[in-house]
Amino acid sequence: MGTLNHFSFGWLTPAISYVMACVGAALGLRCTLRALAATGSSRRNWLLTAAAAIGSGIWTMHFIAMFGFTVDGTELRYNVPLTILSLLVAMLVVGLGVFVVGYGRHRGRALLLGGLTTGVGVAAMHYLGMAAVRIHGAIAYDPGTVGLSVVIAVGAATAALWAAVTIRNVFAAGAASLVMGIAVSCMHYTGMAAVHVHMHPARTDLGGATPMQFIFPLAVGLGSFLFLTSAFVALSPTAQERAAYREAGELAVEELRPTELDRAA
Repeated sequence: MGTLNHFSFGWLTPAISYVMACVGAALGLRCTLRALAATGSSRRNWLLTAAAAIGSGIWTMHFIAMFGFTVDGTELRYNVPLTILSLLVAMLVVGLGVFVVGYGRHRGRALLLGGLTTGVGVAAMHYLGMAAVRIHGAIAYDPGTVGLSVVIAVGAATAALWAAVTIRNVFAAGAASLVMGIAVSCMHYTGMAAVHVHMHPARTDLGGATPMQFIFPLAVGLGSFLFLTSAFVALSPTAQERAAYREAGELAVEELRPTELDRAA
């Protein structure tokens, strides 16, 4: 059995990873709220942005947290195709969840199905990401702890979606993002608690990329995407604000038009 360390850098990696999970969740839930107030292609585009934000947020959280994961006696590498697949799966499955919420006619049923799908997406991303890990040994899991991690992800994702769409204001979305950030972090470390490593003699070199070669640049890129998109969403007007702008513009035009009395004079 290999000795595992999940906090090689202390609380630095858990703290940063939690912040990234919250940023992705806040942006995704805010976009979901925008989608519910929109129609047609605008709703679809907001939901796609929400899926990309939540998916990339949980993916970035996972791999920043993985910087603190070490196994005595072996280095860690990552299979590049599987790592990219874990990101795509996160966006796709989370996308299914937010689309169910965005287009579901029965709110309660849509929230349950959306929360289930989103939570499963979080779990699928995590375990695909773990399948990409390459060490001089074999990674095994405790089934009960794995099941608990999935339940945590589904339960908290459902609660976050419910809070975001039921109490429609910025503070509700912020609180829901904190809940979802906790959910993703708890799910990650619960899943990591299920890990057992059986070491093998180091006979060959490990394939794949080191975290600094691949994961770090991609995580920085996704983090930049989240912050830039957050700024765009924060600065873009809501449907209500656009309606107010149109109404104000129409009133201004009416005031500038000459009245019958003016024309008679």
